[in-house]
Amino acid sequence: MNRCPAIFSSKTLFVTATAALVLLHLPAQAQDEALQGQPEAAVGGRVFPVNALRGQIAFGAPPAIQLDGNPARISPGVRVQNAQRMLVPTASLVGQSYVVNYTREATSGMVNQVWILTADEASTKRASAARPFFNFWPFASNSNTGPRDDGNTPYNQLPGYGQ
Repeated sequence: MNRCPAIFSSKTLFVTATAALVLLHLPAQAQDEALQGQPEAAVGGRVFPVNALRGQIAFGAPPAIQLDGNPARISPGVRVQNAQRMLVPTASLVGQSYVVNYTREATSGMVNQVWILTADEASTKRASAARPFFNFWPFASNSNTGPRDDGNTPYNQLPGYGQ
């Protein structure tokens, strides 16, 4: 009496080979989708998050920084990568200025990831700090439809809920 079934029947082998071919094709598609909108990767650079912004950063005594000439703060868990893709402590960058890609925390607005760019990466075009402060839906909406308040509208003329 044989209690162990045959592991590699022709039907099982065919299904396994077909699944392997399908799975080998998927990562290439996912990689192509990840590279869309990544101009730095096109010139041999790193792949940055889609919401990363471009800016000029000047490091002061942590957590103070100047981002495009405006005072800002880095978060306590900030990760700074230099052009050689190595993590750098922020205290070693005091008094230095770089062209960087960076992301902000969604809740506090503090800078939480910084990538110091190489010359090739810095030469490519990317959205900069002119984009909204927070990079998610209610703040980064592209539609300008609906009523807006310029700050000078009297209270009784403000749009009401449901109008």
